[in-house]
Amino acid sequence: MNPTGFLLSTYSVFTDATGIAGNIFAIVLFVSPIPTFKRIIRSKSTEQFSGLPYIYGLLNCLICLWYGMPIVSPGIIPVATVNSIGAIFQLMYIIIFVINAENVKKVKMLGLLLAVFTVFSVIVYNLVIKTKSVEFMPFYLSLATFLMSISFFAFGMFKCDMFISVPNGIGTALGIIQLVMYYYYSNAYGGVDSRQPLLESYV
Repeated sequence: MNPTGFLLSTYSVFTDATGIAGNIFAIVLFVSPIPTFKRIIRSKSTEQFSGLPYIYGLLNCLICLWYGMPIVSPGIIPVATVNSIGAIFQLMYIIIFVINAENVKKVKMLGLLLAVFTVFSVIVYNLVIKTKSVEFMPFYLSLATFLMSISFFAFGMFKCDMFISVPNGIGTALGIIQLVMYYYYSNAYGGVDSRQPLLESYV
C-alpha cells in the first residue's frame, strides 16, 4: 500500500470522526438545558439562572452557521447544519426565558440579544465562587460544552481552519475550568442546594 495514500486515508477518517463527534456532542449541548427550562416553566420564574448562555449560544450558532455555508467555506457543511439546529434551540430557550422573567430581566435580555458578545462563563464562575454552590452551573451543560469544544477544536486542527480551532480551543480551556470548578465546589462544599436569594440577578 502506498504510504502517502494510507496517511491521507487515515487523515480523512480522523477528520470525519472528529466532525461527527463534534456534531453529536453539539446536539447533546443543545438539549442539555431542557431540565433547567422544565424547572423554569414549572415555577414560572427564572430564579437566579442567567440568560446570557442562551444569548451567547444563539449568536455563536448564527456566526458558525454563516461560516459553515458552502458559499463561504466549502467542505465543512456539518458546521452549518448543526449550528442551524443549535440556533433554533437557543432561540426557543431565549423565548421561554423572556416569557418567565421579571420585567427588568426581560428588558435586559432583549437589549443584550442585540449587543452581547461576551463570554457568559465569568458570571457563572462568580455565582459559583460566591455561593460555593454548583446549583446554577448544571454539570451536563458544562460537560457537553467541553466535549463539543474539544471535538470541534480537533476538527479545526485537522482542517487547518483557525476560525474553528481557535474559538473552540478557548472553549475547551473554559470547559476544563468549569469542570474543575464543579468538581471542587461539589466536593468541598457538598453541592449545597441553596434556595434563598443568592445575589443580585444579572439577567
